[in-house]
Amino acid sequence: MSANFEAKKQLVEEIKEKFSKAKTIAFVDYRGLTVDEDTKMRREFRENGCEYKVYKNRLMFKALSDLGIECSANNFEGTTAVALGYTDEVAPAKILCNTITKTKKMAIKFGILNGVCVEAKDIEALAKLPSKEELIAKLLGTLNNPITGLCRVLQAPTRGLVVALNAIATK
Repeated sequence: MSANFEAKKQLVEEIKEKFSKAKTIAFVDYRGLTVDEDTKMRREFRENGCEYKVYKNRLMFKALSDLGIECSANNFEGTTAVALGYTDEVAPAKILCNTITKTKKMAIKFGILNGVCVEAKDIEALAKLPSKEELIAKLLGTLNNPITGLCRVLQAPTRGLVVALNAIATK
């Protein structure tokens, strides 16, 4: 076997490992993106615990097939880059959609969520979801509301007594 074939086999194994660890995978057509725009986007991916890579289409398709994820070969036509989200499911989709909005040069092809191939519109819908931190803050606020209301109700008689005593004292 040639050294090139062995190198490709190792690269497919690396891709499979990354795909299996990722919570969200988005495939994009990056045609027309300048180096400066690409650098800024890659920095944003790194800051959010994500990864943005360009692999050969055949190798990515092979890795997905080996993992048992069924995607159409038509999805891998033209230039294709992959955004991998390891910690936050929403982050790669948000970064890509923000970059597409700013540059008007890229397009989401498809994605993989929980081992299932999904369309571009599903990745765009994922980008519109609030981040994990926002959802946790909303949940904590919701859990805090009943306790806050109870405190107000329990303080009301005491507050009413103080207001009445203050009114009598000022007369």
